[in-house]
Amino acid sequence: MDDDRVWSFEKSLWDGTPEHYRELVDETCLMVLPHPPFVLSGTQAIEAVADTTRWTEVAFSKGQIARPQEGLIVVAYHIEASRGDETYQANRTSTYRWLSHEVWRVIQHQQTPPLVVQGAVEKTG
Repeated sequence: MDDDRVWSFEKSLWDGTPEHYRELVDETCLMVLPHPPFVLSGTQAIEAVADTTRWTEVAFSKGQIARPQEGLIVVAYHIEASRGDETYQANRTSTYRWLSHEVWRVIQHQQTPPLVVQGAVEKTG
């Protein structure tokens, strides 16, 4: 899968239909989300996200793609998304596994909202 298709695939997980989401996420997927129960697996992971309202605006930044071996793709990026008056930001990773010609599934996904370190002092020099 080339880079443009990777980003298209990832974007479709944000703004595609619930049926499309269920089709792309493997039933063995492991997820870490920033809300209880935090760690999800299998169909629990699929249903936790598939049944949420889809995002209408999605913007990626700081995107990186790694291909550690044939049949695996790892993406990492920052997301800014919105729907109506709701906005969301997070740092995210997803791992895709190749199943057959043109067929990829998400097998791992993680979201971390921006972290704020209180009392951090920038060091120079």
